[in-house]
Amino acid sequence: MIRLAIRRLLLAVPLLLVVSLLTYVLTSLAPGNAAETILGSSATPAAVASLERQLGLTDPVWVQYWHWLSKALTGNLGTSLTSYQAVGAELSARLPVTLSLVIVGTLVSTALGVSLGMVSALRGGVVGRAIDALAMLGFSVPNFWLGLVLVDLLAVKVHLLPATGYVNISQNPLEWARFLVLPVATLAAVGLTGIAKQTRDSLLEVMGREFITALRADGIAEWRIVLRHGLRNAAIPVVTSVGVFFIGMLGGTVLVESVFVMPGLGSEAVSSAQSGDLTTLQGIVVVFCIIVVVVNLLVDLLYGWLDPRARVS
Repeated sequence: MIRLAIRRLLLAVPLLLVVSLLTYVLTSLAPGNAAETILGSSATPAAVASLERQLGLTDPVWVQYWHWLSKALTGNLGTSLTSYQAVGAELSARLPVTLSLVIVGTLVSTALGVSLGMVSALRGGVVGRAIDALAMLGFSVPNFWLGLVLVDLLAVKVHLLPATGYVNISQNPLEWARFLVLPVATLAAVGLTGIAKQTRDSLLEVMGREFITALRADGIAEWRIVLRHGLRNAAIPVVTSVGVFFIGMLGGTVLVESVFVMPGLGSEAVSSAQSGDLTTLQGIVVVFCIIVVVVNLLVDLLYGWLDPRARVS
């Protein structure tokens, strides 16, 4: 397991370099100018050109990237082109908001998805068809549209939950949970239905194997067969789905945090892209990439724990 973790971490190094380089090149080609955004539309061309030279925006892209990379390797992600604050400090303040959304959303979608999938696999019939219909609906509904609908129904009309904002868990845990309900429900909708369908399909396949029939013939209780043997053997595809949806939720935060006006990395990515703040956007991409690497590593370790053959391969 340790060798597996080390190999994955070593592979993450070139991945981070490639992703950061591609991000820098692609964002540099996007329309917009950070100097114009900072000075405003009334600025003279001479003032814009002077600020561009001060910010280093007139250098070739590869020179700008090298300057950023040489600092990033020491832990310095640079200074924001618009707020003049340290990018690392800004991202550290916003990271808990995004992690709260994604982690809670993953826990909710996994718990409900596995439960619904088990019920569908064991009962079948109408429940199974309902799970398939919900899965198709969950995949087809845009999360930003679902968020707006939830805000209109539960925040504007019913006044049951807050529509926008965020409260730190250290300040008030109850309010933190209330402010997370709507955005988490928006993010978890796709994951819940997808995990439920994957659990149902995997569990149905496992429960039809010969060793399950032999366990039943030995008189072992059905609930013990399902929990101790069925779920464990059906868990690897489900773990894969959970990892995929966790990573997908990171992308979903870009829109969800904007809809619910939450001060996370997703909303910061939108504002940085609009203002041409390449330094901050680059830092956000690196943080997201590190999270993806860590999640994939955890999924691989779970593979090894659930299936010893995965450790050998």
